[in-house]
Amino acid sequence: MVVDRGVGVRGGPNRWRIAAWSGAALALLLPWAAMQVTDEVAWDAADFALFGAMLIGAGGAYELAARTRGDRAYRAGVGVALAAAFVLVWMTLAVGLIGTEADPANLLVGGVLMVGIVGAIAGRFEPRGMASALRATAWAQALAAVVALVAGSGSAEPVRPGQLLALTGFFAGLWLLSAWLFGRAAREKARPDAPA
Repeated sequence: MVVDRGVGVRGGPNRWRIAAWSGAALALLLPWAAMQVTDEVAWDAADFALFGAMLIGAGGAYELAARTRGDRAYRAGVGVALAAAFVLVWMTLAVGLIGTEADPANLLVGGVLMVGIVGAIAGRFEPRGMASALRATAWAQALAAVVALVAGSGSAEPVRPGQLLALTGFFAGLWLLSAWLFGRAAREKARPDAPA
């Protein structure tokens, strides 16, 4: 039986792929539905365009990884890393990870993501290099929190240390989970009986 990672078994549609893209479309519709029942959600066209672009970017990156790598651990590592990056960016843009969304200290989040991106490129997207890149990203996440706390965030609204540390732990945990999955993929690749 031949399996094509892009379309499924024997040319039929891949149910997971359809479910993922349907979920992304549903996620894009949720704010619109919320706007119909509450005034607390007030998105404009730019908000929907940005959110849609982020969904397409994350989904497209995962599709690329899924098509180039067959092992589940690698694909799971990519999925966790992309989900973490997506939520981190969206949270930072929407309400701000440090202080408010207008706080310049939130630019540290860009540095965290750059560590992961540069590390992934330097590691040539190989499992061992990706594991190292994601461990470095977890350290960068922790360092960003320390810098924000020491600097007092630079905003009129003070940083709530407990909240910042909880969020930092959450994201660092996701980066480390992704690193563990990539490490597992590297070990599987190194096994002598692993398929080529």
